[in-house]
Amino acid sequence: MTGIPPRSGRVPRPAVLVVDMVRAYTEPDGPFALPDPGPALAGCGALVDAARTGGHPVVWAVVRYPADLADGGLFVRKVPARAVFAEGATGDWGAIAPPLTPVPGETVVVRRYASAFLGTTLAPALATAGVATLVVCGVPTSGCVRASAADARAAGFRPLVVRDACTDRTVGLHEGNLADIAATCADVVDLGEALARLSG
Repeated sequence: MTGIPPRSGRVPRPAVLVVDMVRAYTEPDGPFALPDPGPALAGCGALVDAARTGGHPVVWAVVRYPADLADGGLFVRKVPARAVFAEGATGDWGAIAPPLTPVPGETVVVRRYASAFLGTTLAPALATAGVATLVVCGVPTSGCVRASAADARAAGFRPLVVRDACTDRTVGLHEGNLADIAATCADVVDLGEALARLSG
């Protein structure tokens, strides 16, 4: 694509970040149900498996609020439906979507806002683990994936966003944001390339 900067090159010391791949987005009756989450869900699973096989860290980012939503701030006011992620809310919509599941030793980052970095200890945790490259997957492309990729770059990590391990409400929204992500903050790669880089 014209105007897209060159890629960052090799992928030293990677980790996989799975953003908001939870039931609220993947279940047909979920409050944020996406039209076709299956391919992205499968892509996330493949990346997680590759990371585990290669001995690379896997990090899961989810949204959680206290029951009174006291620290949800303007993020919750803008979209009141995010109350489904509050403690004690019915439906368990914030649960990580099966068949994905963290295993002992994997970090689950609990956050209040779109970025997995804002107000969390993710950056120092990754630095302590020796991570240099963050392979980002999850949903939605235009929201939490994009915000996390941008903040990963700002925090000094090399973000890779995996095209077919993310999705959004429409194809146009997904593709448009991937184009802008590629132009501004991250390398956008296909699943096959990401898997090869994780194993290489």
